[in-house]
Amino acid sequence: MANINKDYYGGVLMIVLGLGTVFKSMGYHIGSLAHMGPGYFPAAIGVLLAISGVLIAISGIGKTHHLSKEALPPEWRGWLCIIGGIIAFIVLGEFTGLLPATFAIVFISAMGDRKNTVKAAVILSIAMSIVAVVVFWWALQLQFPLVRWG
Repeated sequence: MANINKDYYGGVLMIVLGLGTVFKSMGYHIGSLAHMGPGYFPAAIGVLLAISGVLIAISGIGKTHHLSKEALPPEWRGWLCIIGGIIAFIVLGEFTGLLPATFAIVFISAMGDRKNTVKAAVILSIAMSIVAVVVFWWALQLQFPLVRWG
């Protein structure tokens, strides 16, 4: 049986990531709220992440969670599906465009959940593909073709 304090360690990880983001954003022009530079948004998100991490770490002080090996079965299916979805997005995005790549990443990643059905994954993939087209292709006019062959 292992003793862990996941809230404390998760909060510390968030603090480290937030401060790292703030540190890296200092290499860019920060600007002001009225005239934001390219480093403003990453710095603001980093500060919010670090503050959230402090609050989570403080709430985790004194808590201990007892876990046994039976309580945490390995979730290899989820890991493999998420990694496979990302790889499929990269490959399909390069050769077939935004629409097939978005459908593939959502479908493959959704299949990582043991409770998901193929029908639910297809419906979610279609819905997210529509959202991706509206947000990234139409609204943001991302230079990523919707569909292309080769």
